[in-house]
Amino acid sequence: MESHRVSFSDMQQVRLGRTGLQVSEICLGMMSYGSPTWRDWVLDEEAADPFVRRAVEAGITFFDTADVYSLGESERVTGRLLAKYFPRREDYVLATKVHGRMSDSANDGGLSRKHILAGIDNSLRRLGTDHVDLYQIHRWDPLTPIEETMEALHDVVRAGKARYIGASSMYAWQFSKAQYTARANGWTVFASMQDHYNLVYREEEREMLPLCADQGVGVIPWSPLARGVLAGNRGRGGERRTTRANSDAFGDMYTDDDFAVVDANASVAAALGVSPAQTALAWLLSRPVVTAPIVGATKLSHLEDAIAATGLSLDERQIAELEASYVPHPVLGH
Repeated sequence: MESHRVSFSDMQQVRLGRTGLQVSEICLGMMSYGSPTWRDWVLDEEAADPFVRRAVEAGITFFDTADVYSLGESERVTGRLLAKYFPRREDYVLATKVHGRMSDSANDGGLSRKHILAGIDNSLRRLGTDHVDLYQIHRWDPLTPIEETMEALHDVVRAGKARYIGASSMYAWQFSKAQYTARANGWTVFASMQDHYNLVYREEEREMLPLCADQGVGVIPWSPLARGVLAGNRGRGGERRTTRANSDAFGDMYTDDDFAVVDANASVAAALGVSPAQTALAWLLSRPVVTAPIVGATKLSHLEDAIAATGLSLDERQIAELEASYVPHPVLGH
């Protein structure tokens, strides 16, 4: 039988917050792989295969998906490709999420006990595994008491279906309330925060990131390149230069006011002789509270930029140049 196993590189492995869990300093976001009928920039399994292989070759061991990505197909593709390239389940860290609406059924979304317990079983079936390493709530659910959500997540961990739990974009007071509720009841607390954080959106530095640093919570930012804006996929005045830019409404949250930062990033990158994506990711990796940015890739060059960024160091002058033109934003991405 043909072997698909590949050898590991020496990419740095880092602890997720104060846990004992080791993850690669780059996480490969699997939203880009699944079904093109869900989003026209999504790659199917055959097209996604080289990306996972290259990630494994580079030493990436951390992979993040969600049930709602391609309505389950991303989890199926993720599970099959990771099983293809890793010798053992212990060799990689697998994260998925729950919250998004999976059908028109009234209970097939949100963070109720019913949906969480059904959601983890459905995700495990699609992923082809008996556990995930990190089970995350994809957003805050204002309709479900936090006690119900945290107890259900604790039961998922106690059942051995998840090793750790994490949260995603929300207000710091909500995250603090969830952690307090869990601790007060002896339940599992969140080990990680997957929040919206990049050079053009730094509002998390006001409340959430100091909270995570104080509490030892690992930070795994989504959209580290601002939906590709920091890599040049959009221009001033609404210019859109790629397929994803033309169809990704999330990218519309960034405005012309952000392009002073985009220009500064391009300038620093040019001076270093690297791509803007590398400098933007290197800046994130230089933040002490950040564990691993979640990087999406639909071209192999995107993945190569992320791998190269782990070896790129920025000095204080370059960091100051990157940060100088930042414009405050309203809350985006919750």
